Amino acid sequence: MKLNSLRNAFISVIFLLTIYSCQKEITATPNNPNVAQTILNVSYGTDPQQQMDIYLPASRSLSTTKVLVLIHGGSWTAGDKSDFTPFLDTMKRRLPDYAIFNINYRLSAAPNNLFPTQEMDVKAAVSFISGKSIEYQLSDKYVLLGASAGGHLAMLQGYKYNAPIKPKAIVSFFGPSDLTDMYNNPVGGNPLISFFMAQAIGSTPSQDLQLYVNSSPLNFISSTSAPTILLHGGLDDLVSPSQSTKVRDKLQAAGVINQYVFYPTGDHGVWSDPLMFDAFNKIELFLTTNVL
Repeated sequence: MKLNSLRNAFISVIFLLTIYSCQKEITATPNNPNVAQTILNVSYGTDPQQQMDIYLPASRSLSTTKVLVLIHGGSWTAGDKSDFTPFLDTMKRRLPDYAIFNINYRLSAAPNNLFPTQEMDVKAAVSFISGKSIEYQLSDKYVLLGASAGGHLAMLQGYKYNAPIKPKAIVSFFGPSDLTDMYNNPVGGNPLISFFMAQAIGSTPSQDLQLYVNSSPLNFISSTSAPTILLHGGLDDLVSPSQSTKVRDKLQAAGVINQYVFYPTGDHGVWSDPLMFDAFNKIELFLTTNVL
């Protein structure tokens, strides 16, 4: 949700988390499933912002290769897929059987690309990936991971849509889940949060309540929703921890596997090295347990 990129928020943990992949990688088209490959700036739409970076593991196959879709944050108005770049090596090491798709989406800039543009772009990106399953040698086991606005989009895609794929798990770093509540009850009563939300969305709840309802992941949770791990900091000054606990409570009521990880000293992404290391450990264990 924060306007500055996650790279600045998380950069202090790079030396702790980054381990270079032992697999040889080449930048090319995916024509050899035995070799790890990197394909950058692949278009999934006609707009220049509709691009993704693709990281395919070696020895991939339709039955064994899982899919991890990364969705950056930035208040829906800023940020870039490069925000996740510092963490790619540690993700590859921790999840060696995953193909990673790090996506961009059209950023909201009034009066252009207002909601639900971002939602539709994530859906289009997932559809593009699914359509490349045979070419890229991918299974139907998808995980959606997002931070802040990306966490919101990961949950919205995962809970709202069952096609073209239904994710096996969702990971949300401090993602908004109830946009009406977030607008009406901003953290600390800060009116700027509500103002910037309305700018990105294109309206206030009083002007278009249905848009807020349709854009809130909380409203689409059901007993068939994917297992979800939620990570939130107690000092978050942009997205209240209640945005995550609301999801936890509704998932629990629906009988859906979930884990809520609360870090009392964590800000909005400004977490210490031990907190980030612990967060990645918990994510790795959650996915290993629930994505089979």
